[in-house]
Amino acid sequence: MSHRPHIEHAEQSENQDSPEQQLRLCGDWTLQQYEQAKAALSALSDGQMTAVSTLDGRDISRLDSAGVFLLQQYFGTELIENAQLAGQQQKLATLVLQACKDEQAPQHGGDNPLRQWLEQIGRVTCSVLQQQKQLLAFLGLALDNLSRTLFRPSRWRYTATAAQVEQIGINAIPIVALLTFLVGAVIAFLGARVLDEFGAAVYTVNLVGFAFLREFAVLLAAILLAGRTASAFTAQLGSMKANVEIDALRAQGLNPVEVLVLPRLLAMLISLPVLTLIAMLCGVLGGMLVCWLALDISPALFMHIFSRDIEPVHFWVGLGKAPVFAFVIALIGCLEGFKVAGSAQSVGEHTTSSVVQSIFMVILLDALFALFFLEMGW
Repeated sequence: MSHRPHIEHAEQSENQDSPEQQLRLCGDWTLQQYEQAKAALSALSDGQMTAVSTLDGRDISRLDSAGVFLLQQYFGTELIENAQLAGQQQKLATLVLQACKDEQAPQHGGDNPLRQWLEQIGRVTCSVLQQQKQLLAFLGLALDNLSRTLFRPSRWRYTATAAQVEQIGINAIPIVALLTFLVGAVIAFLGARVLDEFGAAVYTVNLVGFAFLREFAVLLAAILLAGRTASAFTAQLGSMKANVEIDALRAQGLNPVEVLVLPRLLAMLISLPVLTLIAMLCGVLGGMLVCWLALDISPALFMHIFSRDIEPVHFWVGLGKAPVFAFVIALIGCLEGFKVAGSAQSVGEHTTSSVVQSIFMVILLDALFALFFLEMGW
């Protein structure tokens, strides 16, 4: 039997007003025989093409995606879906036709800017909701692994956790201290300029203390770690995913979440509260320096007013946010690392996404905390 692709007219209806016929496809409909197959199809007249009702592909000896695509161009998707093909060939045809449908999906409202804008909003909304669902699922996975290892010290990874504490916390102390010192000085300077007009420049001390103990210290430290550490987590885990190192861990019987995620998570939970405390001290120190130089408020008087007017609850409110922010930043950084597809471009995209998501979640949670503490009167 010849493997050259050819077409036979199998059946023709007896109704002459609307003649319909079945075509029998024979031979190899593959990339190697593409030109011969195309010539066989081109030999059919327009009348024959429109009269085709069914295709019989049981005599096709070989079929690949090029052949399916060629047939789809000439006969359309519906005829190919209903064609009589062998089992494996039918599965191949279904996959190729599905890919053609996805690729050629009509773009509704292409000339309508309003519809395009609404569609873009819908896609972004669905993407955000999907990300939040994945984050909640990953949160449950991390908590499950943490609960199973927390009371089993033999499974703790002391070395990995200590190394992460050094990278996350100790190495970040200079930048956190410098930034919060400068921000504290700026807040004190602006507060002094405004309050001095009302003869209340001494309340700059209260402004600096209240702002840094409750908000700015933990917020600045968390945003710095979101940009510095979440991106590092994503890049590290993403590179391991691209190099198939995570699959190698699974092949060795190790749990990637326990080995890679928990040390980073615990290190963040340790580092961010300490960095928040340092940020409080440096921010207040920057405000004290400005008050001393610009308002003639001595450090002793500054500390007296600070200890008299600033209640300890503000310190605990600010410090209490740190573990929550740390948990969220670590989860987002690790999750985006696991979502890397395996290319350098994917690593860059997910690294950017982890930074944006972390900063957004930190600010959102801080706003929710502010509303909660306002209602509680704390």
